Amino acid sequence: MPHRTFLWFILPSLLAMILFIALPIGSVLVQSMHVEHEQVLIETETCGPFGCTPSVSVDQNATRALREAQPLGRFNGLRTYTDRNHLATAEVAQAWSETDSLTGFAGRLMNLPFYKALAFTLAYTFVVTPLVIVLGMAIALGVNGLPQLMKGTTIFVSLLPMIVTPLVGSLILFWMIDADGVIGATLQRLTGDPNLSLKASPVLTWITLFVYGIWHSAPFAFIVFYAGLQTVPAETLEAAQIDGASRWQRLRYVVIPHMAPLVVFVVLIQLMDNFRVFEPIVGFSAAANATSLSYFIYSDLRGDVAQFGSAAATSMLTILGVAILLTPVLIRTWRDFNRKRV
Repeated sequence: MPHRTFLWFILPSLLAMILFIALPIGSVLVQSMHVEHEQVLIETETCGPFGCTPSVSVDQNATRALREAQPLGRFNGLRTYTDRNHLATAEVAQAWSETDSLTGFAGRLMNLPFYKALAFTLAYTFVVTPLVIVLGMAIALGVNGLPQLMKGTTIFVSLLPMIVTPLVGSLILFWMIDADGVIGATLQRLTGDPNLSLKASPVLTWITLFVYGIWHSAPFAFIVFYAGLQTVPAETLEAAQIDGASRWQRLRYVVIPHMAPLVVFVVLIQLMDNFRVFEPIVGFSAAANATSLSYFIYSDLRGDVAQFGSAAATSMLTILGVAILLTPVLIRTWRDFNRKRV
């Protein structure tokens, strides 16, 4: 295809990407380099028969005029990225110099809000993503082997977690694990501990969130893999079976290589979705025990004074984190593509 024809062919998509992706990210980057204006204070004295009393008040007019003159706020450069609420470079350097072990250093890092949120985000991503892939593939293989009469009902039931709105689903599970809920009361009876609470323990809270993430995301992997199983060449499977290959060998050497591009696709989607985990934390009211980077952004924007610069900086760091996670997968995909071309 001539270069000019190719350019005209991709121009609409390119313009849409610039308008809806590049420009918003650029605006967030600019906002992350600004912080909110400080309030203009005025000192006054109120004098009476018994003397004068000094007081400090906010000059609303001057503050408003300052914000109108500089809507983005005052320029702060990259200092927002390095302050205590984000990368905390000074605190990290101090912790590294004052601790003698990695365990102590990690404990100091967990006292910093950004690294505490990053730890849960990474744990959620690297626990939920592989289990979703494995469970989705297992469900797809199981449904694919069912009689035709049972497939429709089984597929519908398997897709129910994906149909339920994430926030609603997390709220339902939140009520179920309550001490008066089905799961919470059952666990108390099984363990013989009437004070056992899935909500009070940080470890149990993390596990509950992981289980919910797997439950909610597995149907997506299942439906993608099930669709891919319908394209596996029947002739190849029959030839492998005639050659004496067991079911496991057919799965390992025929089905999985054929499904590899779909596995990469689901991994990419799950990495991006899981790294932006937010709804389960809100639904489970788990912010005391588990916070993510997305929840960190939400907290900056919902305060009495919205901290747009801080939220923008966390957003940029989240985008950078997603890019780092996706890079190895994309590099391997590119190498496989080049190998096949050769």
